[in-house]
Amino acid sequence: MTARRVMIVGGTSGIGLGLARHYAEQGARVAICGRHLDKVEGLPLMRDGRVTAHACDIADRAGVAAVIGDFAAGGLDLLIVTAGQYTDAAAIARDAAATLPVLRVNVGGLEHAFSAAAEAMMARGHGHLVAVASIAGLQRDYPGGSVYSASKRAAIAICDAYRKALAPFFIAVTVIVPGYVDTARLRELNGGDAGGKPFLVPEEEAVRRIAAAIARRDERYVFPWPMRALVSLFNVLPLALKRLRKK
Repeated sequence: MTARRVMIVGGTSGIGLGLARHYAEQGARVAICGRHLDKVEGLPLMRDGRVTAHACDIADRAGVAAVIGDFAAGGLDLLIVTAGQYTDAAAIARDAAATLPVLRVNVGGLEHAFSAAAEAMMARGHGHLVAVASIAGLQRDYPGGSVYSASKRAAIAICDAYRKALAPFFIAVTVIVPGYVDTARLRELNGGDAGGKPFLVPEEEAVRRIAAAIARRDERYVFPWPMRALVSLFNVLPLALKRLRKK
């Protein structure tokens, strides 16, 4: 089924914005949601009358429910959650509470969005929920493992649980599990250049791959395969070696 009404939470930049362009080009009505709508002001995409922008903080359950509910009143075929939060080890060393926004967005926020969208889709007996997680979520837990990785494991598990629960209502659930994607945010986190990251995928290629996986209604799509192999190898390393990994 071609998605006619698409909402992207976290759609003001990076992969989310790329997907918004993709679905707009397909003729869909696209709702872009994010905290900083100034990021999309003036973009050619926003001159398309079928594309709208909505202020939304995914950590705010009531706000998310209101935004999704308003858009879904006209139908909601596809919800994509690309919003995510990352906190590095240096920030956590300065303030242990810096991990809490990671949980509020990557775990709580995803559940907020899925819960509101699922309710709207169940009433119509069709729909598709999608979350963009991270290959970090495939890492097995170990002492010293990051909260970010744990949050992405939780995101993958949330998708698996919703898939089982919503199957009787003909609602598909896809979890996208990418490795490093060359987004502006990744470059920002790496001093302006993410070229040193292993198996780095260009943003446009990542968007194409993700859109294709959504069209296939894949349950889980992990890419690129060399990065998946690297994580699988990491998972079987002795604990002492895992502890040497830099966050």
